[in-house]
Amino acid sequence: MNLRNIFVPAGVIGLVLVGYASAGWPGVAAVVGGLVMWALLHFTRLMNVMKKAANRPMGYVGSAVMLNARLKPGVNLMHVMAMTQSLGERLSPADTDPEIYRWTDGTQSHVTCEFIHGRLQKWTLERPQAQESTAAE
Repeated sequence: MNLRNIFVPAGVIGLVLVGYASAGWPGVAAVVGGLVMWALLHFTRLMNVMKKAANRPMGYVGSAVMLNARLKPGVNLMHVMAMTQSLGERLSPADTDPEIYRWTDGTQSHVTCEFIHGRLQKWTLERPQAQESTAAE
């Protein structure tokens, strides 16, 4: 069970109650206004990330090696999309956990990310084998 489903609503109710206890209805209005501003900021960030991702090819990243270096466990899918500015190529079936996405760069190196409950758990970088020429000199 995800404890955020319990603590976030309880925290919101607690803030509203503290606002009412400290300043009455104007305190409730201030707390609700702050919560609405917080929600609008997150919505705006989500829309900006999606707008940038819509203008790039699906599953493309400028450098898979740099993406691999910047990834950290526990970040959410939107954070990874903001780093790559692209939607990942989905490799897992829809509505299943874990969700697996891949981002590929121009050299065909790719990073495959595994998300459980929307959070990055593990990732792998795969680079193509260098093709050696066997031409006799």
